[in-house]
Amino acid sequence: MCVISFKQSVLFTLKCYTAMVQEVEKLWLKSYPKGVPETVNPDHFGSLLEFIDDCLKQYGDKPGYENLGVILTYNEVDKLAKQFAAFLQKRGLKKGDRIAIQMPNMIQYAIATMGALRAGLTVVNTNPLYTPQEMRHQFNDSGATAIVIVANFAASLQSILPETKLKTVIITEIADVVPGIKGWVMNMAIKYVKKMVPPYDIPGAIKFNDALAEGAKAKYTKPDVQSNDLAFLQYTGGTTGVSKGAMLTHRNILANMEMLVAWTFFKLDKPGEEIIITALPLYHIFALTFNFFGPMRYGAKNVLITNPRDMDGFVAELKKHKFSVISGVNTLFNGLLNHPEFANCDFSHLKISLGGGMAVQDAVAEKWEKVTGCILNEAYGLTETSPGLTVNPMDGTHRRGYIGLPLPSTEIGIFSDDNQHLPLGERGEIWARGPQVMSGYWQRPDETANVMHNGWFKTGDIGIMDERGFIKIVDRKKEMILVSGFNVYPNEVENAIALHPKVLEVGVIGVPDDKSHEAVKAFIVKKDESLTAEEIKEFCKQHLTGYKVPKHVEFRTELPKTNVGKILRRVLKETDTTIKK
Repeated sequence: MCVISFKQSVLFTLKCYTAMVQEVEKLWLKSYPKGVPETVNPDHFGSLLEFIDDCLKQYGDKPGYENLGVILTYNEVDKLAKQFAAFLQKRGLKKGDRIAIQMPNMIQYAIATMGALRAGLTVVNTNPLYTPQEMRHQFNDSGATAIVIVANFAASLQSILPETKLKTVIITEIADVVPGIKGWVMNMAIKYVKKMVPPYDIPGAIKFNDALAEGAKAKYTKPDVQSNDLAFLQYTGGTTGVSKGAMLTHRNILANMEMLVAWTFFKLDKPGEEIIITALPLYHIFALTFNFFGPMRYGAKNVLITNPRDMDGFVAELKKHKFSVISGVNTLFNGLLNHPEFANCDFSHLKISLGGGMAVQDAVAEKWEKVTGCILNEAYGLTETSPGLTVNPMDGTHRRGYIGLPLPSTEIGIFSDDNQHLPLGERGEIWARGPQVMSGYWQRPDETANVMHNGWFKTGDIGIMDERGFIKIVDRKKEMILVSGFNVYPNEVENAIALHPKVLEVGVIGVPDDKSHEAVKAFIVKKDESLTAEEIKEFCKQHLTGYKVPKHVEFRTELPKTNVGKILRRVLKETDTTIKK
């Protein structure tokens, strides 16, 4: 029998672990712009609450948010946030409880989110366009017991409320922050003239402004929030079609915010005077980190665009401001460029244009720079990474067609299917490591294990790295479809279509689309010959969010399959005629 000492055992374990954890050469550092640090301190603040308090000390009296003609300072928003926090605490919500927030870009989002964090809660960001079925899954999976929802979507909530654990329902109307009779008139017009609020009846629901009033009379108790406490459950699709909650801690968000600030916001030379345009929805991880928390660091005024699809209204709003920063996806930038009045906006103060969520097309980037005089840089990340991983340099050394360089404190490696680090120029899966990587998927250890390997996160994207450290995505390991920056997973769409009684078999892929980068296409074998493409689309609208509904439907007599009966999406792509048509 061989006996080894504890010290020998530890040394042996460390040696084995070191062998398993592959190191990568950080050759991208030599391409860093001047002044960008190699690392950031993710523990500069102990929590998002400490961060917010620090920002308030510096910029509390500066304009914080603007929407519907209303401007509130950071202090004014925080005062309301504390009232909301006190209300939540009075209603019995405790540190760690989950609260869903479901609304477009409105000042109420800032109040509710900051208030929830101040109460020590975990925010579950929810797309307002979700169908009742999608809402039910996310609420039940997260275990949310409270929700703040805009009235426009309350009818959907009503239909599934008894099937959830939601006990506290707070409903806000779009113009609730507009004071006096003007706000009341706007809400009435939205409800009765524009008919944008379907009838609903939710007994016990409380109005947002009533919640604030109740909170103003209650006592707020600051919770003991630590850096590794869960701040957000940010849901992402899964290859199985099951939406999973990425667990993002206070430290995750703070780390990524520090990275993005170090990489981009150094260009903002007038703290407390800059203006950022937020058209991307704040419930999306990109906007949450870059557009919501990032501007606080510099005391920038955040102009919230509630409905960016109203391009006329969007451009009209842009013309009111000498904005410094704008972020978006390719479709948003392309839409602006094709608006006849966009070129008449004032771009004299524009310093940062950042695209993410989907690839920025070269033609769009070139036209944007020509019209605005500002480089449109591309960023890359995932929900699981808070989201930023790479960004193109902001000093003019960017590379079109590449997703940029790893952010400070971020490691990127290209790995083979057998988990071996690959040489430069070889294609493989992009792995990432850094303090912004999630702690795992909510209550899904098996799914977490599938994407984590010795501290590395497997992105599912296939890429290459060149000798300067620039990274280019060449394919996707996952069969995800990217529609206007939003992830669509084929299984989810297939499952919805398969519910149709006239469908025998279905396979779903993504096809190129000029407007949305990719569009959903469904290949269907009919069970009933009377089935039409429009019938499929209308059926999907009842079960899926709009961007997930197939834009194209093709009927076939059979679908290509493996020998075990799995539909071969790769072959569907190879035989697709959408592009040729």
